[in-house]
Amino acid sequence: MIKIPVYNEEGKVIGQEKLDPEIFGLESKPDLIHQTVVSLMANQRHAFAHAKARSEVRGGGRKPWRQKGTGRARAGTIRSPLWRGGGVTFGPDKNRNYSQKINRKVKRQVLLMCLSDKVKDERMYVLDKLEMSEIKTKKFAQILFKLIPKYKDKKTKKILFGLPEKDLNIIRSVRNIKGLKTMPVINLSILDCLKADYLLTTLDGVKKIQEHFKSNDSPLKK
Repeated sequence: MIKIPVYNEEGKVIGQEKLDPEIFGLESKPDLIHQTVVSLMANQRHAFAHAKARSEVRGGGRKPWRQKGTGRARAGTIRSPLWRGGGVTFGPDKNRNYSQKINRKVKRQVLLMCLSDKVKDERMYVLDKLEMSEIKTKKFAQILFKLIPKYKDKKTKKILFGLPEKDLNIIRSVRNIKGLKTMPVINLSILDCLKADYLLTTLDGVKKIQEHFKSNDSPLKK
């Protein structure tokens, strides 16, 4: 059984929490993670480059000159790719689709690998609870300074905060903190987990992760 320390808001260890090895104890597979990340980034890609084909160029409805007797080469339309201002042959198309298919089971497995790596590298912090009765950015920043020793380092400031439930006071308190992103724990994404230096959540968040990914109702498990 995997255990992780539980901290209070003062940054002191007050206990330990047992983690499910089927969720937080998976062995990392770099090739599978890389393949999934490439697919996810390809699915976010949009085709902006676009060159007009000859059918999209304006004009060209009339034959530039008669077929014979001018001494010039035959021409049927000014839209021809041979003409300046004409259509482009094999140019980029805005309708190009870059998306790649990813199986749900693979996405689920890779996400759990990312969570397991955070636990293995001691880059996952669990608070016993977090209650914000009012919107106070300073209070939450003080919690981070006490909880994560390396938070003052400029190179390690990307933190992903998994919320067990939507809490507007917490969301509004942390939105001005640079490098910190909040999202519900059931919506954790692979890319956000990989980009974050640290994963922060509460005991309720850990329980919700284990319940969600253990449940047959999880969309990533089907």
